[in-house]
Amino acid sequence: MIDKLSSFMSRVLFLVAFFLAGVAIWERLANVFGFTMLRGYAPSRLLDYAGVAVLFVIALQVREIKELKKRTP
Repeated sequence: MIDKLSSFMSRVLFLVAFFLAGVAIWERLANVFGFTMLRGYAPSRLLDYAGVAVLFVIALQVREIKELKKRTP
């Protein structure tokens, strides 16, 4: 059960990280032309959040690999 939840959360966080990175890129392009889509967050802040999400994905993947190695002798 935990394995399936961990795998699901890893996939969701990975998608969220890509979404945040994409929004940050679009926001930066909009800022270059004098527009803004998000008033509360700077593009660099969104990239920070995307980096944190990817860091958690990496940690979850390492945990899954460790569990798989533990099962097989």
